[in-house]
Amino acid sequence: MMNKAILVFDIDGVIRDVGGSYRRAIADTVEHCTSSAFCPTLADIDQLKSEGVWNNDWEASRELVYRYFEGQGQKRDDVDLDYQKLVAFFQSCYRGVDENNWNGYICSEPLLVSSSYFEQLTAAGLSWGFFSGAMGPEIAYVLEGKLRLSSPVVVAMEDAPGKPDPTGLFVVVEQLEKQHGLAENLPVIYAGDTVGDMYTVENARNQMPSRTWVGVGVLPPHVQESEERQYAYAAKLLEAGAKVVLNNIEELSVEAIAKFIN
Repeated sequence: MMNKAILVFDIDGVIRDVGGSYRRAIADTVEHCTSSAFCPTLADIDQLKSEGVWNNDWEASRELVYRYFEGQGQKRDDVDLDYQKLVAFFQSCYRGVDENNWNGYICSEPLLVSSSYFEQLTAAGLSWGFFSGAMGPEIAYVLEGKLRLSSPVVVAMEDAPGKPDPTGLFVVVEQLEKQHGLAENLPVIYAGDTVGDMYTVENARNQMPSRTWVGVGVLPPHVQESEERQYAYAAKLLEAGAKVVLNNIEELSVEAIAKFIN
């Protein structure tokens, strides 16, 4: 397997469970901005995310607020919504009110992977990194703080345009190639939990067709609570271009990777 493929991972819903953190912060923010008139469910948020363009959770929150008021017969231009205040409220939920000592929802996110998984990938000669719409400090909190990964290659929200723009994916691949002296045009596997992640792979393929790009869908924990939701969510990922849909990222084993690239 030595130097046979590059793996890039999304983080939210793949590396950590954000059903009770980012998704909860979206719901709380929308409820706050609609004066408690509307609190979206996880299914509501999934429905929005399935459109493939709402990777940024601040923008997703704003969109849900706008759509609520549109449903009440108001025009967007007439809605009194301060985006910076929305972002500040969201962050106070997610990180907490003390910027120097986080105590928000981020503190209780369950991990969906073990550090030994990445050790196995490295031992097999596979290079790996991360491309996420989360902010850099929030990514470091989980990758370096919880998983104890040492200086992983990461492209965060502030480093590249949001998905499904593949620029950030290209940057991760380029950094890994330079860091490890990899051969040109190795296959790239990108694992994510949203339609937007799969669209990112599709866009990468369109912009760089000389390379093999593989999208791997991962079901976030909150959709695995019922078979019906699990099936519907998986179907959307497959329709968006996923080669396979997994229940957990560790199912993307060294053996499974070999099958994708051979």
